[in-house]
Amino acid sequence: MLRVDIHTHILPERWPDLRERYGYGGFVQLEHHGPGCAHMTRDGAFFRKVEPNCWDPATRLRECDEAGVDVQVLSTVPIMFSYWAKPHDTHDLARLLNDDIAETVRAHPRRFVGLGTLPMQDPELAVRELERCVEELDLAGVEIGSHIGAWNLNAPELFCVFERCAELGAAVFVHPWDMMGMDTLPDYWLPWLVSMPAETSRAICSLIFGGVFERLPDLRVAFAHGGGSFPATIGRIERGFVCRPDLTQVHNQRNPREYLGRFWCDSLVHDATMLRYLVDLIGARRVALGSDYPFPLGEMPTPGALIDSLDFDDETRAQLLGKSALEWLGLSEERFLE
Repeated sequence: MLRVDIHTHILPERWPDLRERYGYGGFVQLEHHGPGCAHMTRDGAFFRKVEPNCWDPATRLRECDEAGVDVQVLSTVPIMFSYWAKPHDTHDLARLLNDDIAETVRAHPRRFVGLGTLPMQDPELAVRELERCVEELDLAGVEIGSHIGAWNLNAPELFCVFERCAELGAAVFVHPWDMMGMDTLPDYWLPWLVSMPAETSRAICSLIFGGVFERLPDLRVAFAHGGGSFPATIGRIERGFVCRPDLTQVHNQRNPREYLGRFWCDSLVHDATMLRYLVDLIGARRVALGSDYPFPLGEMPTPGALIDSLDFDDETRAQLLGKSALEWLGLSEERFLE
C-alpha cells in the first residue's frame, strides 16, 4: 500500500538575513551551530532547535525509507507564513520558500509533492503567487494559516484566493498558527496543546458558516491535526446552529453536519479511539496519513503507526495510508510508481 504523508514541514538550508533584506525585524532565521545542529531564531531569540531532517532531502529520504513512507507532501513551517509583515516582503519570502520546495520536488518527483506558501494578507499578491506555484513550479497546492491576521477564513477579502484554488485544482492545507491565547497561556505549552486544536476548529467553522464550502464545491481542503477540536465538538456546533440561527445562519443555512465528508483531515490525533471516531465521522476517504514530520509533537518515528495499530480492513487502510491523500492532491498513484 502506498504511504503518503500529507503533513510534513521543510525549510531551506539557508536563506538571506531578512532583517537586512527588508529593513525591519520579526522574521525567522536559521542559525547553524555545527554539523547537524541549527536553531530557528527570531530577532536573536531562540524559537526551536532543528536537525538536518528539516532541510536536507537525503536525510528525509533515509528516514522515510526506515519508516516505510513512500511520499511526503512538503510545506513550510507555519512560523514562516509572516502574514504580519509588509505584503511585498512576505511575497518575496514566499518566493524563496516556494522555489526551494519546488527544487526539492524536481530532484525527487516520486518521493515528494510540494505545497507553496502565499502572502495571504494581500489577496491579489496571493493569487499571483498561487498561479506561479501551480503553473510554473508545478506544486500541488498551498498551505495557509488558520486565520490571516484579523481575518478568519470566511473574510470576503480572501474568497478570491479560494476561488482561484478551486479553478486551478490546487489542494489547500490549513495549518494552525499564531494561536489564540498566546499571551494568556504562558505555562505548560498550552498554546500548542489547547489553542492549536481550537484554531483548526475556528478555520473549519469559518469556512462552513461563512459559506465558502457552499459556494466552491470543487475546493479541496485538508486540515491539520485531525481537524483539531472540531470532530469532538460537532454536536455542540450543530446545536448552536439550531438554537441560535440569528447568529449562526447569517451566511449559510445548511447544517454544519452536512459538511462532514466535504473536507479532509490528517490522521494526527495520537489516540486510537479518536482516530476510529474520526474515520466513522467523516469517512475513510477523507482521512489521510499526516505526521507533522520532523517535529516532536508529531507521529514519530513511524508515521502511520496509529493506523497500523487498528484493525481496519485492507481497503480502509489503503484509503488512510495513501488513496485519500492522492484524491485530495488531485494526483494519480502512477506518478509515484517506478
